[in-house]
Amino acid sequence: MADTAKPKGRTARSSGTRRRTTRKDASPGLANEKPDTLLDYYRQMLFVRRFEERTAQAYTQARIGGYCHLNLGEEATVVGLMTALQERDYLFTNYRDHGYAIGKGMDPKRVMAELYGRADGVSKGWGGSMHMYDTETRMLGGYGIVGGQLPLAAGAALAVSYRGGDEVVMCQMGDGTTNIGAWHETLNIAKLWNLPIVFVVVNNFTGMGTTVEMSSAEPDLYKRGAAFRIEGERVDGRDVLAVRDTASRLIERAREEQTPFLLEAWSYRMKGHSVVDPAKYRTDEQKDEARSEENDPIALFDARLTEEGILTDELREEIAASVKAEVTEAAEFAENSPHPEVSTLFDYTYATPVPNESTRMPADPVFAE
Repeated sequence: MADTAKPKGRTARSSGTRRRTTRKDASPGLANEKPDTLLDYYRQMLFVRRFEERTAQAYTQARIGGYCHLNLGEEATVVGLMTALQERDYLFTNYRDHGYAIGKGMDPKRVMAELYGRADGVSKGWGGSMHMYDTETRMLGGYGIVGGQLPLAAGAALAVSYRGGDEVVMCQMGDGTTNIGAWHETLNIAKLWNLPIVFVVVNNFTGMGTTVEMSSAEPDLYKRGAAFRIEGERVDGRDVLAVRDTASRLIERAREEQTPFLLEAWSYRMKGHSVVDPAKYRTDEQKDEARSEENDPIALFDARLTEEGILTDELREEIAASVKAEVTEAAEFAENSPHPEVSTLFDYTYATPVPNESTRMPADPVFAE
């Protein structure tokens, strides 16, 4: 098991903050990277940040309903993971799925429309924030139930194996998911059946409102596959290149060796668990640390690109303006998209007709007269 980027200064059962990872834990230098590729990563990360900020704004304006969880602070992890996946590979995520949906290839306008609950959304407006889905890009959910995606992701990997395909399934989750039954059951059967799946735990140190150290007897989450003989690694989730390289290696090994792997990517969650969570379970010091430039993945990458002369002031302004315009366009598209017709509520409950399927509306009688 590899521990290439272990957060320093935090022991089990400690409620203190983590010290920053030293530079030696970061990805190698940029000499072998194409400048255009690096700038594209920077733009993607900035786009996720501005998209999520606009989402938070729309939520407070009551344009978005239901639950809403943002990728703020996890942009490098999102972009690194999605860059590592091939187009033919499958993705299952938890409810913090907006950035992943965009990174897997969904149209940001349709993602925003889904957030607004509009008919032009990726789930026809009936899914909302937690249920992004698109068979074309092979992003098979967004799941609101903690751990609900794990058994389904294993099922998809079984289908790939059964057909003799060369696709890989990535199953993303939060740190809290590693304590539920579906985690143990799914990892066990994934190894028993040697399924081509990479489990990714995004560790932002706090499962809703409880620290990992206070909820997990083994807080080094990448080690928790050892009970099932699943090899695990940890990576600095603030470093887009480190995430990309580590995820790419594990994905290709899963593809070639037909066996599961576990990846833990750690980073700081800048806000509360959801848009409406004030994060009162954190001290002011912890909030400041999570939002500091030393832990902001975009600020860190900006500094690296600037130091290497790849990102200039002019380019930075140009990218920022382009991202702002695209996010504004997505919001306007969502605003102008129609609401779904009530009559379509049950259209996508099942893929094929099911006998005795209930289509009763809330005001309808339980039994037909």
